[in-house]
Amino acid sequence: MKSKVAVLRTRPETVLDDYRHLCALAGLREALDPGATTILKDNISWHLMYPSSNTTPWQLEGTILALHDAGFHDLVDVHNKTVVTIADLGDQYNKFGPVLEKYGIPKKYNFRDEDMRWVEIKPKAQMAVLHKIFPHGIYIPDFFIGKNIVHLPTVKTHSYTVTTGAMKNAFGGLLNVNRHYTHTWIHDTLVDLLAIQREIHTGIFATMDGTTAGSGPGPRTLIPHQKDVILASADQVAIDAVAAQMMGFDPMKIEYIAHATERGLGQGNPREIEIVGMPEVAEERWNFKVGVNLGTGTGRLLWHSPLKVFQKLFFHTPLVNIFIFASEYYHDHFWYPLYGKPVVERWKRESPWGQLFEQYPG
Repeated sequence: MKSKVAVLRTRPETVLDDYRHLCALAGLREALDPGATTILKDNISWHLMYPSSNTTPWQLEGTILALHDAGFHDLVDVHNKTVVTIADLGDQYNKFGPVLEKYGIPKKYNFRDEDMRWVEIKPKAQMAVLHKIFPHGIYIPDFFIGKNIVHLPTVKTHSYTVTTGAMKNAFGGLLNVNRHYTHTWIHDTLVDLLAIQREIHTGIFATMDGTTAGSGPGPRTLIPHQKDVILASADQVAIDAVAAQMMGFDPMKIEYIAHATERGLGQGNPREIEIVGMPEVAEERWNFKVGVNLGTGTGRLLWHSPLKVFQKLFFHTPLVNIFIFASEYYHDHFWYPLYGKPVVERWKRESPWGQLFEQYPG
């Protein structure tokens, strides 16, 4: 059987119902275990509000409604910590909190001991890189084991992985704050994490918001484009492949998609993916480009050029704090006030999606 990806055109007036229809088309009910808790794994690429960078409040709400329609009411939202994003600020600025409160959904944090502990696992699947990167053991949050997970990425490019979506969304939840150790081997890291997910979760599903999609030096300093598209699938590889192709890339030339397909973890070959809903929308090609900014350009040099021989010195010692401070200062205190804020304000004024965002309580 071909993998199935649902694709729909949407608009603000109908987006919540469209998400409900989208998830039903993609087989949400069949993909998840009705007897298990379901984790909502939101995507906070940047704690600041920036269009196309983070899970949208209507994506979160629409997915919750779809889960309720399918009989799933035991839901928990999980935030993760990174060295460059602050979970609670991301929750606040992107308006997740009021949506979760509206439906009585609790929040947990993968970096708080009272919510979950990090435990060593020994995957049955052969790891490509994680066992080498973390020779003292692969650790994941114990709370993730034995639960469904629904990923909530957006349609956008990424300076290190070409595109980012459902597979990359597991990166923050399953790996701890030392996940930056993996960047030189990021593609195979994502494939290893998908193999682990298939072992620990009772079901996996994803919705992907492309109402405003992002091109350029993602996942933060993007160029937003109104596309009015939403996607969903139980196949994490297939949904990433369809989104990549719509953005204008050949998915089988993107390493993480190709390698996951080769390992039988999903289907990245568009000829083997069935598009349901509005197949004509999936035929669009947007000619997105992958860019770099000062921060991601520096990262490329240190992780993917001959300079990578120094990465243990730079990133496995207290010297890493220099790079963390530089990234935070560049993105939050230079780029965002100078370039990002005007984009956000124009989006709120002129885009129907920005106007919808303003209607959500802060």
